Formats: sequence, structure tokens, C-alpha cells
Amino acid sequence: MDFQPTEEQEDLRAGVRDLLAGRYGREALRASVDTGVTVDRALWRELGDAGFFALRLPESEGGVGLGLPEAVLVFEEAGRALVPGPLVATHLAAGVVPGAAAGTAVVSAFDLGGPLVAHLAEADAVLGASGVPAGEPVRSVDPLTPLHRVAVAGDASAYREAGALLTAALQVGSALRTVELAVRYAGEREQFGQPIGAFQAVKHLCARMLVRAEVARTAVYAAAVTGDAGEVAAAKLLADGAAVQGARDCLQVHGGMGFTWEADVHLHLKRAWVRAEQWRTAAQAEELLARELVDSEEGAGRLG
Repeated sequence: MDFQPTEEQEDLRAGVRDLLAGRYGREALRASVDTGVTVDRALWRELGDAGFFALRLPESEGGVGLGLPEAVLVFEEAGRALVPGPLVATHLAAGVVPGAAAGTAVVSAFDLGGPLVAHLAEADAVLGASGVPAGEPVRSVDPLTPLHRVAVAGDASAYREAGALLTAALQVGSALRTVELAVRYAGEREQFGQPIGAFQAVKHLCARMLVRAEVARTAVYAAAVTGDAGEVAAAKLLADGAAVQGARDCLQVHGGMGFTWEADVHLHLKRAWVRAEQWRTAAQAEELLARELVDSEEGAGRLG
């Protein structure tokens, strides 16, 4: 049995990577940080034109007609590029909120638990709420993920599984990108007359980053095929760990440079922290997996 991406899926991944490299490269990312513009409406429409939001919408409804396996590939690329904005919520809103599929509407969601909503000021709609509720700005660790606290929390639980999986794909993309950043810096930075990547401690650090990222990517791909809630929870748990710890390790490889505002490492770490709280937290994932384990053991006991 062959679990490798098909040629069409690889072409889809390459197309999205090329689009984002040309439209939202490092200069655009840093410009977003400097200006505070967290949702570029023009970019949103370009993503809509490319089918990013309508990817899983049936062709009969104007969508692309693909599935979760293809969606996780394109979201992985968006995570790699650190594209800001409520990508997951707008994708989930395709066919539900007018304009979401085409990228002419920006849709957020109650995906952080409680009364917090990301990108509320830029949103045209919020999944789990009727209209756009008023909110009080609160400080966010990520400069490109503004947060608002609303009076009453909405319910977006109907979208939780797909939302958690697509967020995990974003985390995987970020984790893989921090591996690239760490390896590149380790090959450029010299100490004692040789690149720091020649030192065993740095090699091991980068190797562990890669292993975590690839294990998480495998889990995300598998969950995209099965759609099983337990596998989605495990994928989110692994992807969150890979993204957060990977960014921390990347910062360590960069040394003092990693702590400066000029380096991009802190942006990956801050975004990973926020995503780890979206749709399904580590505690929620562990609770779900524990319940499944208990249920399976009880079932085995009854059979025995």
C-alpha cells in the first residue's frame, strides 16, 4: 500500500508554495509586523482565487471538490510561510458564509475557548455567532494574531475536528520551517574556525527538531485520511509540540541572534503558542485519548 502523496497532490503543494513565496515572502511578513496589518485583503482574495478556501467545497457549489488530505498540504505551506489571519475559520466557512470561499469575506471563529476571538476587528463574520460581536482588545503574545474578549462566547464545536486538523497542519509547516532556519544558520555561523553545525550538540538539536516535525507530519497526514477524532487529537498534540519545541530549539541554535527582533524565530514561536490553544489544547487532546484508551480496555475486558 502506497501512502505517498500523489503527483497531483505534490503539484498542489508546489503551486501553493510558489504563490506564497511570490506574494508573502519574508519582506511581506516583516512588513506585516512593522505595520500591524494582520489581514491583507488583497492576499485573501488571491488565496480565494487560487481555491485555498473553497478547496473542500463540492464542485457543484463552485468549489474545487478535494478533501482533507489535500487541505492539510496547502495549510502546511501556509504555516511554513507564517501567513497571518483566520485561515482555518475562513476555509471552514466556505459554503456557509457568503464570500468566504472566494476570499472576499474574512471569517473568524470561537476557536480559543471561552470568550476570546482572534482577528475580530478584521472579521466579516464569526463562526459560532450570529453577526460579529463587539469585543474588548486584549494583549496577544503574537503581534500578528490580535485578540478580543467578547461578552458571551459562541459555539464552533461543529467545526472542531477539521479545525484542529488544519491548525495542526499549520503547526507542522512552521515546525519544518524552523528546521530549515536552524540548519541554514548552523551552516553559516562559525565558531572556533568552523560552522557551528559541525558540533555534535548542534547536530543532535537539529536532528531532534526534524524527527519531531516529521512524526507530527505523518500523524497529520494519517488523520486527514481517516478523519478519526482520536487520530486528529493525537496529530494536534504532536504538531503543537513539534512547532513550539522546534521554535525553541531553533532559537537556541541561533544563540543571542535568536533573541533579537530582526530574527524570524520569535514569530514562529509566538504563533505556535497561540495555535496550541486553538480548536483543541494539549489537555483536551490528552483527555480525549485517555477516554478512548479506557473505552478500548473496557471493551477488551468484556470480550475476554
